[in-house]
Amino acid sequence: MNSKEERDLLKILHYINQFYGGIGGEEHAGHLPEMREGAHGPGMAFAAAFGDAATITHTIVCGDSYFGENLEAAKQTILDMVRQVKPDMFIAGPAFNAGRYGVACGTICDAVKTELGIPVLTGMYVENPGAEMFVDKMHIISTRDSGAGMREAVPKMAKLALKLARGEKIGASIEEGYMPGYMRVNFFEKERGSKRAVDMLLAKMKGEPFVTEFPMPDFDRVEPLPPIADITKARVALVTSGGIVPKGNPDRIEASSASKYGEYDIAGVGDLTEATYETAHGGYDPTYANVDADRVLPVDVLREMETAGKIGSLHNKFYTTTGNGTAVKSSAAFAVEFAAKLKNDGVDAVILTST
Repeated sequence: MNSKEERDLLKILHYINQFYGGIGGEEHAGHLPEMREGAHGPGMAFAAAFGDAATITHTIVCGDSYFGENLEAAKQTILDMVRQVKPDMFIAGPAFNAGRYGVACGTICDAVKTELGIPVLTGMYVENPGAEMFVDKMHIISTRDSGAGMREAVPKMAKLALKLARGEKIGASIEEGYMPGYMRVNFFEKERGSKRAVDMLLAKMKGEPFVTEFPMPDFDRVEPLPPIADITKARVALVTSGGIVPKGNPDRIEASSASKYGEYDIAGVGDLTEATYETAHGGYDPTYANVDADRVLPVDVLREMETAGKIGSLHNKFYTTTGNGTAVKSSAAFAVEFAAKLKNDGVDAVILTST
């Protein structure tokens, strides 16, 4: 390749997590950001898809937990790396349905685009919390829910990345493969609307699969139970998505995109002190919650109400997780588990606190 061809190659900078960087799984999720020369992990597939149009000059690898728990520091470190390379295009992922990875990809792409003015692209599954958080801020290629969809995702991402890097006109989401929500583009369908509508209706009547062109939002509606007849005799439990945990976060609940919840005993506890409790949440300033965790999980007030006879009793366990970027599907699964435990323990009412 001559020097002119080298100059014409688009420079791509690729961001991946510790797993795709070949470092390891969850045990290495605290890996600090590092920059390597060339393509690594899925970057090898991207390099093949780019052909002689672009080259991945560098790859940034960062642990999912490190990014989520050190958001500002990680972001600034990676931005400094991007400034050094001065790429034509920044690609992150694809993250598929990995929640923390998806949030990291979306967060760093948003920062690179906003602060450095460099085109960005990522890819993830539609239910990834990162998709919900960033779908209106950037192009996100829609992928399958696992790495098994890598062969499908890479060509779509590579094609759109080249167009973005060159400043070419971007087509509609249905043409380019990105998630609807970031931009609207008019295009001409092959068949007129009346025929498409009749075809969809006929398919629906026959029980055949069809795809609507105007999907409606799917909201989970929960019917409220009748009010407590006598709160002075009720056993009340506390549940929080504010991340309150015993000091040291013994179960290592993630600061973002939680994969677990905690169950902790507060029998005999009347006050959540700075020495005994803290928050694991990475989505708000933890200062005030760490000084007095009762501000998020009001054990002290409920103990006073218990003593005054305003409630029957405070349940001796509380359940906690972090709501920051946590998938709705994961949250629902957590709730199914601990709701059964609360019911078996004779709990009459639950106070759910957030941030």
